[in-house]
Amino acid sequence: MSVTKKNIVESAPLFGKENYQWMIIGAVIIALGMFLMSGGKNQDPKVFDYKVVYSTTRVTIAPILILLGLVVEVYAIFKKSKA
Repeated sequence: MSVTKKNIVESAPLFGKENYQWMIIGAVIIALGMFLMSGGKNQDPKVFDYKVVYSTTRVTIAPILILLGLVVEVYAIFKKSKA
């Protein structure tokens, strides 16, 4: 019975340090968008305040930040590492 050794080839890591930095930046932007979307609260829970629920921050700025964060994540994944 003969035992053969298989050649083990080391491959370069899939992502470099800069890719991970961009991924963290994208995740922070997405988290900020989610935080802004959660918004504030009404002073009186029995009264519906249109300005608090449908504020510009919740309806416009937060979704734009989330989409921007997703674009940064896609960039981080497809960016070629320098190594």
